[in-house]
Amino acid sequence: MITRSEIDIHDSANMFAVIADLPGQLKQAFEIGSNININLDVSGIRNIIITGLGGSAIGGDLLRSYLQYEINLPIQVNRNYYIPAYANENTLVICSSYSGDTEETLSAYNDAKNKGCKIACISAGGKLTIMAENDGNYVVKVPRGFQPRCALAFSFITMLMLFVKLKFIAERDHDIARLIDMMNEKSLVYTAFDSGTNPAVNIAEHLHGMIPVIYSSNDLLDIVNLRWRGQFAENAKTLAFGNYFPELNHNEIVGWQENSDFLRNFALIYLLDREDNPRILKRQKITKEILEPYRGKDIEIVSEGNSKLERIFDLVYLGDWISFYLAVINKTDPSPIEKINILKNKLMES
Repeated sequence: MITRSEIDIHDSANMFAVIADLPGQLKQAFEIGSNININLDVSGIRNIIITGLGGSAIGGDLLRSYLQYEINLPIQVNRNYYIPAYANENTLVICSSYSGDTEETLSAYNDAKNKGCKIACISAGGKLTIMAENDGNYVVKVPRGFQPRCALAFSFITMLMLFVKLKFIAERDHDIARLIDMMNEKSLVYTAFDSGTNPAVNIAEHLHGMIPVIYSSNDLLDIVNLRWRGQFAENAKTLAFGNYFPELNHNEIVGWQENSDFLRNFALIYLLDREDNPRILKRQKITKEILEPYRGKDIEIVSEGNSKLERIFDLVYLGDWISFYLAVINKTDPSPIEKINILKNKLMES
């Protein structure tokens, strides 16, 4: 049983309050997005590249996944120092860096500039904002004070609204309002500590001492899968792995054969959505039966909500809370990212 005192001991930066306020962040991000006033000719745009890293890239990933069967323009999420060679004056590059100082994103910005791409940015400040404003490129400014992984509402909603303002997609006011209402309801559930009523606490308790392996479709939930892995790593300080149907049925499923004693430490988490292809649901069922003798535990989670937007964030929010409560159970602070900071400092030295 998790208690408030345990959270107070381990949660030095009050991440509990930050996660609990996701509905407020979504509302603020929508207000920022509604006030976007960008004057950019996109009539000749043939493709979109969203470039960023870590928590600043995941919003672009979710947007691509969310819009893939709606938008007529190809979207690529770029996590590198350079953008692809095909980028040119018919490419819109969106540079997303919460800090504004991510070295890979700054390099990609300059590469996009040199290739003559149209550019827009999303940032809370830093060098990226200065460079973009000096070059006359539009910057959607989001609030400071969050860790990038805790600023998903700002990176996703503002980018979604940017697409609306550029007329790539229809308006989303109603869907976003419904999403905020749903997240308010979920926040009340997830901020209680009783594992009998709080699924995030219950699942975290089941995952204690286990290595999560997350399986989902390579469709609506592919980036939710990726988000869960990142949150387990950064918040709970535990490795997590994942793969997608149907690809995993063509290779990874065979890898469960050996090291049976070790595999008992793995908890298989199946993320499901009602719009998953029926053949994917069949594959998931058969895979679960095949792997049952090998894994330590099975956890099956079905997304809730009416719209795709609601169902995406339903699972994103649940994953955020599971990783937080698992950190508390692991008696570790969810906020520090010491190894990332060590890496950045050594890169600066070199």
